[in-house]
Amino acid sequence: MREQVPTFGQYPFHLPPIRDLERLPLHPKVTYIVGENGMGKSTLMEAIAAAWGFNPEGGTRNFNFSTKATHSALFEYLRLVRGPRKPRDGFFFRAESYYNVASYIEDLELMDSYGGQSLHEQSHGESFFAAFLHRFGGRGLYILDEPEAALSPLRQMSLLSRIHELVQQDSQFIISTHSPILMAYPDSVLYNLTVDGIEARKLEETDHYIIMKQFLNNRERMLRELFGE
Repeated sequence: MREQVPTFGQYPFHLPPIRDLERLPLHPKVTYIVGENGMGKSTLMEAIAAAWGFNPEGGTRNFNFSTKATHSALFEYLRLVRGPRKPRDGFFFRAESYYNVASYIEDLELMDSYGGQSLHEQSHGESFFAAFLHRFGGRGLYILDEPEAALSPLRQMSLLSRIHELVQQDSQFIISTHSPILMAYPDSVLYNLTVDGIEARKLEETDHYIIMKQFLNNRERMLRELFGE
């Protein structure tokens, strides 16, 4: 709701992708939001989640804890357009604050919904994947902010498979990621955030894919350039 924004000269409205934002069509299956650090990906993801009623720190819409209110006011200026089918489930996954979510889950004794084992007694990656595997169900809206943070490449492929299972059960995903593996879901739209705004791209056109491919195919040359040799 651009007409209500008090100023585009301050955070977060001064960020180019947000400053120029008017509408962002979401794919009914998977929408990717990618870009370099500092482009506003997490800020936008957080605002979408908060506008939908999720706790800004993560979790379900019923989670109402707050360890530190650091989210921006952007969510107050987003108008979300819902489809005819209302999601019956939902989860906002934030890698950076998942420890707080896991603590809240244990305080409420909700471990059975996450595989039955304490999330704090598992490795970081295992606790991440426990939520994806056990907590997520069909007909859900799942907003994932950098879910690959603690996942090995093999686990990232497993997550991609899990996403496909849930899409087949009428779930919708909005995912911010730096992982070319997670960006590979075929029936999706990918938005790249840059200093020029937001533009739709193919996986092969992203810097993430291009740089990773160049490094793996020309490792020795890339290392010499990085080391100034």
